[in-house]
Amino acid sequence: MSGGVDSAVAAARAVDAGHEVVGVHLALSRMPGTLRTGSRGCCTIEDSMDAQRAANVLGIPYYVWDFSERFKADVVDDFIAEYSAGRTPNPCMRCNERIKFAALLEKALALGFDAVATGHYASIVTDAAGNKELHRASAWAKDQSYVLGVLTAEQLEHAYFPLGDTPSKDLVRAEAARRGLSVAQKPDSHDICFISDGDTKGWLAERVGTATGDIVDRTGALVGSHEGAHAYTVGQRRGLHLGIPAPDGRPRFVLEVRPKDNTVVVGPKEALAIGEIAGSRFTWAGEPPAHPSTPFECEVQIRAHADPVPAVAVVTGGELVVTPQHPLNGVAPGQTAVVYVGTRVLGQCTIDRTVSAVTVDA
Repeated sequence: MSGGVDSAVAAARAVDAGHEVVGVHLALSRMPGTLRTGSRGCCTIEDSMDAQRAANVLGIPYYVWDFSERFKADVVDDFIAEYSAGRTPNPCMRCNERIKFAALLEKALALGFDAVATGHYASIVTDAAGNKELHRASAWAKDQSYVLGVLTAEQLEHAYFPLGDTPSKDLVRAEAARRGLSVAQKPDSHDICFISDGDTKGWLAERVGTATGDIVDRTGALVGSHEGAHAYTVGQRRGLHLGIPAPDGRPRFVLEVRPKDNTVVVGPKEALAIGEIAGSRFTWAGEPPAHPSTPFECEVQIRAHADPVPAVAVVTGGELVVTPQHPLNGVAPGQTAVVYVGTRVLGQCTIDRTVSAVTVDA
């Protein structure tokens, strides 16, 4: 129970379904005294109190489990390391993969619980052979199956998403109000939970430091300077402060971050078009394809709120290689590509490399 409306209503529905429910709030912050600001941040003391009030209304036991050390090692430190290596990580994916459905689930099973229920908007479907499949929520506008794409077949056996069939968030809020839950109108949290002020650049600078480096175009010509390559991500346009304009006067975008020599490469928007992505760190959400080494049709989604793009995928050379029918825009190594077949989440990979879809001038 995060302290938000979704997990509170999910717990209530689990109670209504006849399950023996225990509310658990995860203490993830090393500075729990910091209160959230509006919809920024989460997992604070304020949130834990909101979760406890909801548990009291539902009449269920409530505990706070301290996972702050594991969260720091598996999510925060990973985030810093990925940015330092020039990649763009997704901490929500890592949290679901390593905390909520690894550390939390492991502890829950060891204590005799059957499943972990969360307020995610996604659905679990049992196929004809009895295998669990992860599917999109009924409301695509609120669908959160993307951030659950890291779940494995074993984890799906012990996952429960009571909100998956709910058509809208407004209905969840109305239900919370009817149940007397004080979080009914609480704002949704957004941004990175451990960077509550939203200043990712400043947060990274404090932990990684700053070092002046070059900004170059695709020919290697110097066009500007920066104070730390970790502050840039592929596709970025704002905040480049280039001293030399492009010959055609058009805006430039970040095409590549090279941490080894502290260099940022910029170029035209067309150069952001990606015709192939691949990653060696891939998993299947449930049963894998019968013949993954044979190309198969699918859809690929590269951000939580991006539109899925028709594609062909294949496992070859130890990588999951995905070729979209239409170029993807501004894909960065470190991002997660989630592969769908219809509404089903088939699997995911962390993107290691990309192949440009076009050749353009620098």
